[in-house]
Amino acid sequence: MNFIRSRHIYLLTLIGLLACHHASKAQIFESSNLPILVIDTRGQTILDEPKIVASLKIISNGTGKLNKPTDKPAFESKIGIELRGSTSQDLFPKKPFGFELRDTSGLEGVSASILGLPSEEDFVLNATYNDKTLLREVVVYDFYHRMNQQYATRYRFCEVLLNGNYQGIYILMEKIKRDKNRVSVSKLEPKDDSGDALTGGYILKVDKTTGSPSDYWNSSYLPQPVLKPSLKVPIQVEYPKKGDLTSNQFGYIQKYINDFEKAIHDDTYSGSERAYNRYIDVNSWIDYLLINEVGRNVDAYRLSTFLYKDRDSKGGKLFMGPIWDFNLTFGNADYCDGEKYQGWSFDFNTTCPDDYFQMPFWWKKLLADEAFATQVRQRYTTLRQGVLQTQNLHRYIDSTALAIQDARIRNFQRWPVIGQKLWPNYFVGKTYNEEVNYLKGWVADRLNWMDASMQGINNTITAVDPALEKLNLLTSYPNPAREAATIEIHLSKPGAARWRLMDLWGRVLRETTLAEDATDYKQTLDLRAYGDYGYPLFLVLEQDGKVLTSRRLLIGK
Repeated sequence: MNFIRSRHIYLLTLIGLLACHHASKAQIFESSNLPILVIDTRGQTILDEPKIVASLKIISNGTGKLNKPTDKPAFESKIGIELRGSTSQDLFPKKPFGFELRDTSGLEGVSASILGLPSEEDFVLNATYNDKTLLREVVVYDFYHRMNQQYATRYRFCEVLLNGNYQGIYILMEKIKRDKNRVSVSKLEPKDDSGDALTGGYILKVDKTTGSPSDYWNSSYLPQPVLKPSLKVPIQVEYPKKGDLTSNQFGYIQKYINDFEKAIHDDTYSGSERAYNRYIDVNSWIDYLLINEVGRNVDAYRLSTFLYKDRDSKGGKLFMGPIWDFNLTFGNADYCDGEKYQGWSFDFNTTCPDDYFQMPFWWKKLLADEAFATQVRQRYTTLRQGVLQTQNLHRYIDSTALAIQDARIRNFQRWPVIGQKLWPNYFVGKTYNEEVNYLKGWVADRLNWMDASMQGINNTITAVDPALEKLNLLTSYPNPAREAATIEIHLSKPGAARWRLMDLWGRVLRETTLAEDATDYKQTLDLRAYGDYGYPLFLVLEQDGKVLTSRRLLIGK
């Protein structure tokens, strides 16, 4: 049974289990240190779509003051509200919502500032149901805000009353959209059909094509490695919306991405110039990679992945982000190695080749470039000395858990899931504190692993023993090589030797053990299995547990 089918059956089974074991409990809700959102649908059922008209009251008396459902609202509005999400909406009884602030008629959207968030009309209520710490999403957003000046959704913890029934803790979040206070790219209207106006702004995403309809095309290049040629990567235009996007605009942004893909695919990295620099904002791609790798996000790069491009007159390069959807991070997934603190999320296509949603080939190419790899390592080192110090993440987890303590007790009375396995939990703690301790322990282990692994091949090369290197010979030719290279080894003595083929990140692509009585070895290595991209690989010769020597192997066009 393949991974997709087995996962589908597992999900269907869980639907029944959830219905039986996670029925909600009514309870008395008197006050909260968190803001309270009171939603009244006037007896209507909230649907996936379209939005229904409801009323919203927000009770927030200020920092340090308790809020009661009977208090005078700090804010009131009509809203249009609908269900959100895909898996979470289908599987879990605590539903996520999206809502739009509306005028008194309930028909037209209006912008307003709620709970101190910048004025806008579209917001999300994240149910954070299968993350029993309730913290993974906010940890990522908080630290991404500290890492750089790029936009990432802002949030507020709150408690929700729906039609008089207590619904528990939610995270009020800004929906990703074009706006001066969110993704601040130029407004693109149908009349902006030529010249500089045509060049931006666009918001794109790599994601499932279900849900709200978007114009999209499939990438011209297959995911790497090519394990299933039938799997394509759809690139969707999130903004402008379907119906507002002109054919010229669609053609422009598709050609821009196609040109970027061709440039990165064809670049051999043989000179000092990098073709991809003409198309992307490299720093944004590096920070996006690092925040996803710190959490080992099982959805990274292939789902809920946003990009945006402004007009050429405003820089015009392709930014990676904003970040979105982090409930399956920090060891909270029991599939595709999501539970392991070791390993890279960017290896997903190899780890989970049967998954329908594969990563674009872009990342494989970028990560094979020494210049990009060096920038990633330098940026990580800088962040680890400041923002991403382990104690900083632990301190934030502890303080936030304390701030929501009373509310989370009510939440888990309403939804008694502590000690119960929910899809796709790997760890199931008997108490809330066990869930938090698992999160903290996983964070520490992950960062320690990244510290050791981030230097990649450098750690191996620097272990070379100069005295032994003089006595032993490792060569490969031709170099650069195209489809094949011949490896020759001459050892000063026989015994327990091996050679390994490794990449920039220290990943072992091939390993061969030599006969114990051999001192001379020769083999032709087929390089086609390792990609015809022009990036360097490394041959490493070891004997008796020591690195004798290493050689750089270039794959040429």
